Amino acid sequence: MEKSANAVMTGVCEFLRFCSRNEWVDAELVGRLSETKYLSWLPPGKDAGEDGQFRTVRTKILKLPEPSEEAVEYLPPEEADQLFQVATRARDRFLIALLGCTGERISEALGLRRQDMHLLSDSRMLGCRVEGPHIHVRRRANNANGALAKSRFARVIPVTEDLAGLYADYQLERDEVPEAAGCDMVFVNLFHAPLGRPMRYGTAKELFDRLAKKTQLTARPHMLRHGAATAWVRAGVDEDVVQDLMGHVSRSSLTPYLHASDADKRAAVELVAAGRRS
Repeated sequence: MEKSANAVMTGVCEFLRFCSRNEWVDAELVGRLSETKYLSWLPPGKDAGEDGQFRTVRTKILKLPEPSEEAVEYLPPEEADQLFQVATRARDRFLIALLGCTGERISEALGLRRQDMHLLSDSRMLGCRVEGPHIHVRRRANNANGALAKSRFARVIPVTEDLAGLYADYQLERDEVPEAAGCDMVFVNLFHAPLGRPMRYGTAKELFDRLAKKTQLTARPHMLRHGAATAWVRAGVDEDVVQDLMGHVSRSSLTPYLHASDADKRAAVELVAAGRRS
C-alpha cells in the first residue's frame, strides 16, 4: 500500500510541476514539495558529470516509509498442506488449494464467476482455445461482494487436475444448498446467512483465522499467494512466466520472492567447502 501511495504522490508532484511551468500553480508552492539532496553514492548507471554536477538532485519531501521487501511472509508447501488437512468443508479445501496452486490474490479468487472455471482438458466447446484445465482472471467492477482484481489486464492461469477434482467436490457440497443455485459467483455462503450470497473477504479471513488457530500457524490468504510465487522462483521457473502468473505489471514486483533462504545459503557454503576438500 505504501509503495502504491508513493507512486501516486510522485505522479501528483509531477503534474503540479507541469502546472507550475504553465503558471497555473504558484511556483513557490511546488518548490516546497521537494528538497535538494547530494548523492554520496550513485545508483548503477548514473553519470555524476565531469564536475559532479549531477550528484545534486531534488527529492520528494512527502514520502511514506515502505516496508522492507524481506518482510514478505509466505506459507511453505508443508504448512499450506496443514491448513488443507484441518479444513473440514469442500469449499474451504478448494479455496486453500486454489490460492496455493494459482498464486491468485484473495480478491481475484472471490471475484471468480463460474464461467471463468475451464477445468476440462479441452475447453473448445466453451469457445476457449486454451489447452488443459485453467481459470480466467478478469477484473469486474460489479461484483456484489466488492471483490475486485487488482490488475486491469485479464490473464489465464493453468491449474492441476487435482484442483479440478476438488472443485467437483465443492460443487456437490454447493448443490446441497438450494439458495446457491442462482448465484454465478464461484465462492458463496453455504454455512451461514445470507445463504447463497457471494462470499466476502471478511468470511475468508475468519476462515483462515480458525484454521490458523487449529494449526497454530500464522496464516492469511495472501501468504498462499506469496508461497506460490516463492515456490515457482525456487524451482527455476523463468521470471517472465512468474510475472505473468502473478499478474504483475512490473518485473520489480518479483523482488521480494528472489531472496535466498537459510537453506539456500547453507547449501552454497557447504558446496564450496566440499570443493576445497576434494
